[in-house]
Amino acid sequence: MKTNHKIWLTFLAGASLAGCADQEIDNIYVEKPASIAQYEYLNSYGNLKDYLSQRTGINPDFKLGVGVSAADYNKFGQVYRVTNANFHQITAGNAMKYASIVNDNGEMDFSTVTAFVDAASKAGVEVYGHTLCWHEQQNVKYLNSLIADKELDIDPNEKLEVEDAIHEFKNDSKFPFYVMGFEPEIINGILTADYPGSWYQFFVMDGLSTVPGRTYKITAKVKGSKAGSMNVQLGNWGALPEKQMEFSEEWSECSVMIDGVTTESSFVVFQPGTYDGKLEIEWVKLSHHESPAVEVESEVTFKTYTDGPFPFFAMGCEPPVINGCIHFVPTGDWSQFFILPGGENPLTEGDYVLYLDITASKNAEGVQLTMQNGWGDDAQNLSVPVPISAGDNVVRLKFSGVTGGNYDVILKPQTTDATLDVRSVKVCKVEKLNKIPVTPEEKAEILTAEMERWIKGMMEATAGQVKAWDVVNEAISGGPWGQRYDLQHAATASGDQSNKFYWQDYLGDNFARIPVKFARQYFAENGGNPDELKLFVNDYNLESDWDNNQKLRSLIEWIKQWESDGETVIDGIGSQMHITYYMNPETQASKEAHVVEMFKLMAESGKLVRITELDMGICDEDGNTIKTEDVTFEQQQAMAQYYKFVIDKYFEIIPVPQQYGICQWAQTDSPDGSGWRPGEPIGLWDLNYSRKPAYGGFAEGLAGKSQE
Repeated sequence: MKTNHKIWLTFLAGASLAGCADQEIDNIYVEKPASIAQYEYLNSYGNLKDYLSQRTGINPDFKLGVGVSAADYNKFGQVYRVTNANFHQITAGNAMKYASIVNDNGEMDFSTVTAFVDAASKAGVEVYGHTLCWHEQQNVKYLNSLIADKELDIDPNEKLEVEDAIHEFKNDSKFPFYVMGFEPEIINGILTADYPGSWYQFFVMDGLSTVPGRTYKITAKVKGSKAGSMNVQLGNWGALPEKQMEFSEEWSECSVMIDGVTTESSFVVFQPGTYDGKLEIEWVKLSHHESPAVEVESEVTFKTYTDGPFPFFAMGCEPPVINGCIHFVPTGDWSQFFILPGGENPLTEGDYVLYLDITASKNAEGVQLTMQNGWGDDAQNLSVPVPISAGDNVVRLKFSGVTGGNYDVILKPQTTDATLDVRSVKVCKVEKLNKIPVTPEEKAEILTAEMERWIKGMMEATAGQVKAWDVVNEAISGGPWGQRYDLQHAATASGDQSNKFYWQDYLGDNFARIPVKFARQYFAENGGNPDELKLFVNDYNLESDWDNNQKLRSLIEWIKQWESDGETVIDGIGSQMHITYYMNPETQASKEAHVVEMFKLMAESGKLVRITELDMGICDEDGNTIKTEDVTFEQQQAMAQYYKFVIDKYFEIIPVPQQYGICQWAQTDSPDGSGWRPGEPIGLWDLNYSRKPAYGGFAEGLAGKSQE
């Protein structure tokens, strides 16, 4: 019968604190269960990095590292103290990756990185950089925008004005937008604003779909009781570029050009401010200029309806289908309902138009249509107003900047008092014939420049303080069998590719030379000593037994190819080693044999050797993962011995000059719901920072002998 034990430790005054090495935590007494005795030996251990002094035949520059969340470390709390007490070097889990720093407009924010590096430097701890070039956790939207098809160069004076949206106040009986302290009147179809005696402003358009980076023109048919000017804003809260619009006492079409738009969903606000006259506005239009082109619309989805109950997921409103139409009768409540669920219209990135065949009992005011990809904070939500007159309408609605995905189409009558019958909805993709593809050579040039900009920015932010990097991460694929493995490529990838961008697809097989070159150049230019910079190629499954370490053999061959130009130098190889202890003795023996083989191959390469992301789970004799709450004391002891085995073999096989370091990836066990090995006992501490037997095995491996 299996007996489960949970670790309950008495924290002893003057000892190393079994839960962590933080001497600032008050002594705590917890009543210990009967099983405590088998764990009490952990109280005798000291801080991990101190055990290295007990081992002979070790590189004096060896670094004991750990993976941390930069945000947690920067809080200067328990993670900060435990990390500093036990390790020489830290690696940020995500904070130094491209997607964490580069936004959709290409702007780079290194504030978390600089705070992390500064905090570590003040604590006397080194930072290991992870990672400069990787295909995952990339800002795919921005990178794809750099190499998107380009418009043909023509005379700018020949560009055409394209209308994005127009609001005519003749369709309104009252002010249709959110009121910001002042509410204009609608008089005979004219928006009328009399000076209220103090500074004032008001919306004139809302729910606009805009493309970041595009220059827009805002035009209004307007007149004042006297000549004047007002401020015009376009964008969204916190991002509102603006211009001054002048007007006269006569009706005229007045325009302003606004660039610097950064939002995908926008509104327009007029700010007369202290203009002390009366303003009248007939309509407001949003437009932009494009090179002359023919737009071709390709149908993606055409949806009709079958009589019966509401056919889609109900959001508080369930209009029936009558005579082939979704029949909406207003109730006075705010309303919305699906007209096309996302699973039926997967869209790729680009611009779209939607045709809504709809009949209204009267002019319908305040109706909107939304295309929504996903739900929650990460959803893309594109909304436009729907102009609907009494009778039959086929309304054409434009949606620009669609990023791709399964878009739900939602009609929002909101509080309109018109009865609506939705007959059909058609979605078409718009392709423009005024663009030409960027050539492969141009894409390589553009992305090389972006790689340079990215690495230069990182080296400027870290200012020579980060002296070792994963310069290329996870480049090698898992095949073809029997020969040198290929590089990873988008064409052969599987799984979710939404945040993946394969630089090698554009820069070629020798792409690794590019980040190596820029890392060395900009490290030196930003205060770093070139002799101290160490660049590693990092990958996983290098210890794998199912292919007899073929992935590592392939990586070594690729490094030889990258270095064959006589200029590129790769200092080391990093092995991630996300390993598992197997209760099946034969399986475990095979795993251990191939760990030994991995170290032999790495030693023969002559490169520095770093275990970059060491953590360990456990499987039962049938190969099933054992979760943290089910692992027994005896199984924890087996895991501890495997840690000791790995570390012992590292020091036994890797020559002293090649011993760069070992990085434990997980300080604590993984919580349920984590994105990495959820619910598994992968840490040296449990989630409460109590030491586990794995801690003891790790310490014994570092010391090179058993601790009594």
